[in-house]
Amino acid sequence: MLLIGEMKMDNKQKAREIIKVFDKLYNDAECTLKYSDPLQLLIATQLAAQCTDERVNIVTETLFKKYKNVYDFANADIAELEQDIRSTGFYRNKARNIINCCKMIINDFGGKVPNTMEDLLKLPGVGRKTANLVLGDIFGIPGIVVDTHAKRLSQRIGFTKNDDPEKIEYDLMKIIPRENWSKFCHQLVYHGRAVCNARKPKCDECLIRPYCDYGRI
Repeated sequence: MLLIGEMKMDNKQKAREIIKVFDKLYNDAECTLKYSDPLQLLIATQLAAQCTDERVNIVTETLFKKYKNVYDFANADIAELEQDIRSTGFYRNKARNIINCCKMIINDFGGKVPNTMEDLLKLPGVGRKTANLVLGDIFGIPGIVVDTHAKRLSQRIGFTKNDDPEKIEYDLMKIIPRENWSKFCHQLVYHGRAVCNARKPKCDECLIRPYCDYGRI
């Protein structure tokens, strides 16, 4: 329970105040991966595992010109695809998952990226983070995307004590209003990069510091 002046604030109240601040600072926050269709976002998100969005965007700029659709990826030569995505790291696993993922999309979903959590999680290389991002940004179905920024900021603010991304997701689902889920996670990324970075958070510049456990230490 956070005490602001004479008013006690629980996590839901803190969240409402933080959302007000974020909506002023990052009202246009959106996914920083570049894509033009659901498949491209699905693949870009898989490539972003243990890699920066900036690096992924450099790779996909040429990758999506070479592989134009789900059939191109499904029929790709794995050794060639590995080299195409090598700089994103873990390229062997990523290449295998991308090819198998696209084959399943063709065989099981008529060549279209599925629009439910249950079906997305069936795809090779797709976890809850990727599924929630696709659901929120493509299909307008709110989801909590727990990346490194969301994890770090949620722990520092005091929204969760968990380290497991799925547990953090469920903790945030209880605190953040559902209509804000997707946008709030993008805003966490923006704030994490601009202010609350991993090594040297700029607490003195942070406008949500009054609501943050870490910032008040």
